[in-house]
Amino acid sequence: MLQSLRDYLDSIRARDPAPRSRWEVLLYPGVMALGLHRVAHWLFGAQLYFLARLVNHFSRMLTAIDIHPGATIGKNFFIDHGFTVIGETAEIGDNVTIYQCVTLGGTNPTNGKGGKRHPTLEDNVIIGSGAQIIGPITIGKRGRVGANAVVLDNVPEGATMVGLKARSTLMPAEEWLREFIPYGTPCDEPCEEMIGTGNRRIEEMQKQMAEMQAELTSLKAAQTGSGQDAGSTQRSGTDS
Repeated sequence: MLQSLRDYLDSIRARDPAPRSRWEVLLYPGVMALGLHRVAHWLFGAQLYFLARLVNHFSRMLTAIDIHPGATIGKNFFIDHGFTVIGETAEIGDNVTIYQCVTLGGTNPTNGKGGKRHPTLEDNVIIGSGAQIIGPITIGKRGRVGANAVVLDNVPEGATMVGLKARSTLMPAEEWLREFIPYGTPCDEPCEEMIGTGNRRIEEMQKQMAEMQAELTSLKAAQTGSGQDAGSTQRSGTDS
């Protein structure tokens, strides 16, 4: 058990360069919230719902992170900072990272009966700060959700989602895969590539517009010249 704790703390240090030791990581609100959730989840499974809720409320007051006791969470889960909400039927795989102010929210059943209504995050998913993942959808393995994105549909493996409502960047993570992408948002290579593509298109459009303007100027000059020649011919006929 002690080795498992060490491995967990080391997995956090691998994703966050701020802590100088494992002891410092133990003070992280996300680590404390997860530890208390393990207790609450065990009580929930034993149908001791009031005690499970009691632990949950204590954890929320202490860490500003609200994890429902019924949520299922895998290994090496890391909530960086706090103010995160995770619903009852949420399922989280291994090595998942969530930044601050994220909601794994659910849909409200019209029949009043519970069921699977919260998201499923598969292994190695990264959720950026402020993102809202709503409904019984699945974020595939290695999926990334950018900051403040709103995701209402399934996300395929390796995809990166950004925007309101979130749309795919069409840049699968495996094409430029790195071990870890902070905040789930690509900020260098793929963004620069897309910006470069957009700039090239703008340059092509500007070139086409310049060519069209040149052709228009030539046509106007030709028409003006034809008019002047016709006028000269008419005057010559009158003089004679």
